[in-house]
Amino acid sequence: MAFTGLSGDVIAQIISLTTPQDACAMSCVSPVFRSIADSDEVWSNFFRPGCDNLIPQTSTKKSLYRELCVHPIRIEGHHM
Repeated sequence: MAFTGLSGDVIAQIISLTTPQDACAMSCVSPVFRSIADSDEVWSNFFRPGCDNLIPQTSTKKSLYRELCVHPIRIEGHHM
């Protein structure tokens, strides 16, 4: 079965099991993959569990991830 035969939810789950670098690379495959790979559903999985209510909301989880890579913040003694 080709990837194109899979639903967007399944592709998002597959991408979310990879790394942020892989998700960025997969966003270059096609416009459909870009939409899925850039989604909050995928990028939420790259954050520590339970931290959604501790971090500020921005336009997208991907942009928040990128911002935290440049400017990490400390939450309960851990870097994020």
